Amino acid sequence: MKAGFAKIDITPRVGFELSGFGPYLGRRSTFIRDNLWARGMALQSQDTSTVLVSCDIIGITPRTLELARKYFAEQTGWAPQSLMIHCIHTHSGPPADFLNGWGVADVPYIEILPFKIAQAAINAIQNLTEATVAHAEVPCEGIGLNREYDKDAPPLEDVLKESWRPAKPELTDTTCHVIKFHDASTGKTIGFCSYFGCHPVCCCQLTHHIHGDYAGIATNNLEREFDSPVVGLFLQGAQGDVNSCCVHKPEQESLLALDVIAARYARAVRNGLKKAAEFEASIIKFANHKVKFTRKMASVPELKEKLAEFEAQFQRPDASENDSKLRLVVVKAVAYRKIIDMIESGKDLGAPIEIQGIRIGKITLLGAPFEIMQMIKNEVKQDAKSPVPLVMGLTNGSWGYLPDRVCAARGGYAQDFVPFMKSTLPLANGHDELKNALLKLDAELN
Repeated sequence: MKAGFAKIDITPRVGFELSGFGPYLGRRSTFIRDNLWARGMALQSQDTSTVLVSCDIIGITPRTLELARKYFAEQTGWAPQSLMIHCIHTHSGPPADFLNGWGVADVPYIEILPFKIAQAAINAIQNLTEATVAHAEVPCEGIGLNREYDKDAPPLEDVLKESWRPAKPELTDTTCHVIKFHDASTGKTIGFCSYFGCHPVCCCQLTHHIHGDYAGIATNNLEREFDSPVVGLFLQGAQGDVNSCCVHKPEQESLLALDVIAARYARAVRNGLKKAAEFEASIIKFANHKVKFTRKMASVPELKEKLAEFEAQFQRPDASENDSKLRLVVVKAVAYRKIIDMIESGKDLGAPIEIQGIRIGKITLLGAPFEIMQMIKNEVKQDAKSPVPLVMGLTNGSWGYLPDRVCAARGGYAQDFVPFMKSTLPLANGHDELKNALLKLDAELN
């Protein structure tokens, strides 16, 4: 097999809004704590070629995916669908996925972004060389907790202790996977991937620094430890219901915890790089499936009635843009107007969504454009044919949460509110539909 790696700087300019942590915050960046990157990994076997680009941003839009693939195909002659674009989901980067209310995008940045992502893939292809590949699964603890089934945001003094563990570690990732590539002729490391599922939210709505959170900072630091240029990709797993152990803290506490948690993750990956064992990876495959997810549909009269209720709140004498609850209502009102317009113009709110898989020998990457919850990942892992199935969220887009069936039945932020941030309606049976779709994808690749 051949492998090639490259990276392109996608750090935004200072002064524009950051994404995450609440609606209409006006959270403008003031400082670059660490650069953001689009990191490309090209893989080639005798009969298949594919590229994965991991981006240090919160997510991408369908337009960004389309433009990046089109340019990539024009420049390389490779199939556009052979390019997978993944995002680490940092909340301390630009709002690149257009969530209603969650940050105003810098339009010039968004126009340039697809071509920078594509260039990372193109450069990775230009760096293709005969390679060997190794893998390890190693302990990775003291980083995340399950925010749906465990106590969220514990005291800082607790989580900074090296002995800290969540009350329910079994509902989080307690290991990370490391995939390391060596130049076949020199034996030198040319690139690596690390896989782990946890929201990159060590910082908060009060922080204004640009960085890739624990995952981006750890990866940047690990790259610097090699004697020759090495590119490392972080692959975000099932982070939908897993927060970093430090979240929603004041700025100084957040920045302190950021370095500690990044160091913990880097230590785990460093261990994986040391312990990785070579395996046969002559089989390289990729596959793309379109999946139609069932949504909880509503009629236009029902939507208009609800919209009128929202708009009535704007007419209250005490209505204020400083009211965080009112700003949440604004998000819903904006979404309802868009949804009504789409239905009345004949657009399909249930249009098929792409999932994509890449097989590297015994390892199969299974990507979907959602924030996937742990229970779904665990069920896919249990039933997959692949010896090492790695379920990745935020892949080829960003369509909000994919709650497990328990969270969906309970309702709340992930199930009922976030879809409106994306101007769509909640999923009706997302857990089973995604699980079955990923298993079908896995079966095709294995």
